[in-house]
Amino acid sequence: MAALTDLSFMYRWFKNCNLVRNLSEKYVFITGCDSGFGNLLARQLVDRGMRVLAACLTEEGAQKLQQETSYQLQTILLDVTKTESIKAAAQWVRDQVGEQGLWALVNNAGVALPSGPNEWLTKEDFVKVINVNLVGLIEVTLNMLPMVKKARGRVVNMSSSGGLVAVIGGGYCVSKFGVEAFSDSIRRELHFFGVKVSIIEPGNYRTSILGHEALQSRMKKLWDRLPQETRESYGEEYFQVYTEKLVNLMQLAHPKISDVTNSMEHAIVSRSPRIRYNPGLDVKLLYIPLAKLPTSVTDFILSRYLPRPADSV
Repeated sequence: MAALTDLSFMYRWFKNCNLVRNLSEKYVFITGCDSGFGNLLARQLVDRGMRVLAACLTEEGAQKLQQETSYQLQTILLDVTKTESIKAAAQWVRDQVGEQGLWALVNNAGVALPSGPNEWLTKEDFVKVINVNLVGLIEVTLNMLPMVKKARGRVVNMSSSGGLVAVIGGGYCVSKFGVEAFSDSIRRELHFFGVKVSIIEPGNYRTSILGHEALQSRMKKLWDRLPQETRESYGEEYFQVYTEKLVNLMQLAHPKISDVTNSMEHAIVSRSPRIRYNPGLDVKLLYIPLAKLPTSVTDFILSRYLPRPADSV
């Protein structure tokens, strides 16, 4: 058993150390670089000597990142919900990479809010999240694929533990399940072109994906706009307990986001990138087991976490 363990460790060590050659000549395009995972990943790849094309949503985010890195990083403004912005970014990337193509596309841009009980949300709330996390990701990928195929490179898509188990209502988990399906399908299609596709499924990490407004005030806005009949069916206690549990969950978020960006970096620089990366103990010990259990068992476990509504049976 010890010998098998040693062999397994050596195999994983070899795969982790087996890096792509000439990394300093390769281009990587990353969305969502204003802050969080995308921002840190861009800095890590610059430190590796790679040529980073960083897409930011805001001028402020782009300027700050450019000033704090080197000439090897270039920035562009990108709104992944707008076709014209995506097409302009794709042309800019094409001009940068030339005939060598794009080594890696990292679809990192994402939002998480509005989230909450599904009945408290509107169609517009769902669309707001899905347009960024899924539709935008798909459109960016479709526009960049010819360049990635030319380089026989890879696509790295940001999913989530919420793409394994739907732990909260709203567009977030819906979009991440969609990212999983899209990634699986293009991985099989692009295999014949020598392109690899990796999915990042992090646990609960502390980033700005929840925005800067206090979660309590966001939930209060959702609650206050509900019809009186709906509020009465849930009850004030449900709202208070649900909000408290959600705030507590966010406070448990792990601050060491380099766990995630290290996985993303491995997917870019390794000759043997994994199909799925699961940074975070909560993913390994909670979400993956929940995803593999019978649905009725998972439902039972997760329903114990939810408060009981006033009009329950």
